[in-house]
Amino acid sequence: MKIKLNSIKKNKGAFTLIEILLVLVIIGLVATALVVNLMPQQEGAERNAADLLVKSVKNSLNTYRLNIGHYPTEDEGGLLALVQKPTFENERLGTKWTGPYVKSGTTFDDPWGNPLVYEPADPEFKQPEDPDYRLYSKGPNGLEGDEDDIGDKEQEEEVDSLEELGEAGGGLTTGNE
Repeated sequence: MKIKLNSIKKNKGAFTLIEILLVLVIIGLVATALVVNLMPQQEGAERNAADLLVKSVKNSLNTYRLNIGHYPTEDEGGLLALVQKPTFENERLGTKWTGPYVKSGTTFDDPWGNPLVYEPADPEFKQPEDPDYRLYSKGPNGLEGDEDDIGDKEQEEEVDSLEELGEAGGGLTTGNE
């Protein structure tokens, strides 16, 4: 007489819950490693792109100045004078404009979507040592005047006391003398 043992048949085509969870954990670890390693490179690439944009626009501004004799003013449209011919008061200047000075399709927005800041110097208040203009990107946070700006920054010295201000100003008085 033969006795058949009923054995538990395993379903060979299915995955167990532990196997599925293990695969999900491995996928999560790989995704985390990619994000951690690629995010700094993305930020660095955006900063490099902003720096290249500022340098490119500076070159275009210099070419404009060579042709016209001055950097674009706010009345001439600022940076837009690099793309389209402004209306000049002097007709001779209009004939010197040989633009556009930037490639077609160039926008004046940094990689974070903020417009570049172009501040031409006011000739009435410009000192000989002052730059003719300032051009910069506001950086990733979009705020002007902080440490993440890219391009020309205003160099301001901090003064800790009125005495230092008087020494730096060459005899400036506080009004109490």
